[in-house]
Amino acid sequence: MTEVLMLQDVSKMIGTKRIIDQASFTVEAGQIVGLLGPNGAGKTTLIRMIVGLMKHNTGMITIMGHSLDGDFKQAIASVGAIVENPEFYNYMTGYENLQQYQRMAIKRGSTAELDALIAQVHLDNHIHQKVKTYSLGMRQRLGVAQALIHQPDLLVLDEPMNGLDPKGMREFREMLHQLRDQGVSVLVSSHQLSDIEQIADHLIIVQKGKITHQVAMTDLKESHNQLMIKTDNDALVESLLREQLQLEVTQEVDGLRVSLVEDIRKDIAVLIVQHQIGLLEMKLQHSSLEDTFLAWTEEGGL
Repeated sequence: MTEVLMLQDVSKMIGTKRIIDQASFTVEAGQIVGLLGPNGAGKTTLIRMIVGLMKHNTGMITIMGHSLDGDFKQAIASVGAIVENPEFYNYMTGYENLQQYQRMAIKRGSTAELDALIAQVHLDNHIHQKVKTYSLGMRQRLGVAQALIHQPDLLVLDEPMNGLDPKGMREFREMLHQLRDQGVSVLVSSHQLSDIEQIADHLIIVQKGKITHQVAMTDLKESHNQLMIKTDNDALVESLLREQLQLEVTQEVDGLRVSLVEDIRKDIAVLIVQHQIGLLEMKLQHSSLEDTFLAWTEEGGL
């Protein structure tokens, strides 16, 4: 896959304090990457460096193969971003605002392309209203349209769902998935675990300026399926599961906990019955991203 964004050993100092410490990660083409961490972890600083609003002290940032240090104009031409809150001319309509941005864009699209973009962000019914009448969700969608107006390869969003109601959050998630399916790469930061869990293909955790974990969401979900088993001979079942099915088994007070990569409950049940062991309970559990996050963090929470 094509690397749209790459950070390699990027650090940022403010005075004598290192607020970003050798951060390295990539965003591939057509991928949504979630940047997750508590407030103050360094997410916004990373995003500001990626979009050129803040200089990094050491390391390298490249966008579509162009270095921010050596070829800033070429690199930043591939980026659309919303950092904190999108700003508009409130006395103008949404359409008039987008026309102004279109005039300034490096890649100036046609009226038809602008109309298609408006439909893409689901603002067809409100685009000719003044922005001062827009809800927060409508302003966020207009901000995404503004960020996409020059057809960037990378969309960078800093806490984009703050303040959205449930309907607005769902619409925003659906819009990001549509963009991903069209080949746009998205880097989205949040301190809300549920936001990232429902949006991202890949997860990056930031703590105290350091990248502490990077994992594909599919791997994370698969690796945290847990099967709880109760039998009348847990010791024998544990041995059978380890030796014959090569499973990771933990003995607990209320039974056995088995880590599953795939759903093989039928195979486990057959094995238990074949050895004439009484199966009392079998229950599949899925650890949420919140459980995993809390297990990964030294502080034990946000």
